[in-house]
Amino acid sequence: MTSPVEATLAYAEQFHQEDEILHAARQRGLEMGATPILPGGGAALCFLATAVNAKSVVEVGTGCGVSGLWLLRGMRSDGTLTSVDVEPEHQRLARQAFAEAGFSGGRVRLIAGRALDVLPRLSDGGYDLVFADAAKQEYADYLAESVRLLRVGGIVAFDNVLWHNRVADPAQRDPDTVSLRELGKLVQTDDRLRSVLIPLGDGLLAAIKIAD
Repeated sequence: MTSPVEATLAYAEQFHQEDEILHAARQRGLEMGATPILPGGGAALCFLATAVNAKSVVEVGTGCGVSGLWLLRGMRSDGTLTSVDVEPEHQRLARQAFAEAGFSGGRVRLIAGRALDVLPRLSDGGYDLVFADAAKQEYADYLAESVRLLRVGGIVAFDNVLWHNRVADPAQRDPDTVSLRELGKLVQTDDRLRSVLIPLGDGLLAAIKIAD
């Protein structure tokens, strides 16, 4: 039997419906083993991008384009998404999804490579939003880079921070789960950030930069 909590979470997730373009990108991602953000988390990204009137966004983990589509739909019409991924084939499929959605090549800059090699080359304070959905054990390093990259008032967001219900269970001590717990502590104790944990999808942790 479904518990009231499970029913409520399912209702919240199903509140956000994907169109055919998003659905097709999701199917390609699943086929490639690039598990995309769930619709609730994607809708939250779109909301955040709209809320900060995002013109310049960095995405760590392109996948096959699902999260990028959500971000682009929330960004300004003259905005640019810079997306980093180690898998060129994933990025090829992401570019296909962006084209199907009507986003021109000028709206997206895809960079193939390790995020921790690419992010240090991006400009300090030059971005409105940074979203990370890649190697969980590197999330703390992504956070450090994100705070540098963001303008004051910009937002950093991380997917999978509930990690399939493992983070809330103290008995779970695998490296990814421990890294995600550590990320939460880092965000909570950073005086430059004001954060919120959104229990949509697999958990989205977002923080706004309130000071340099």
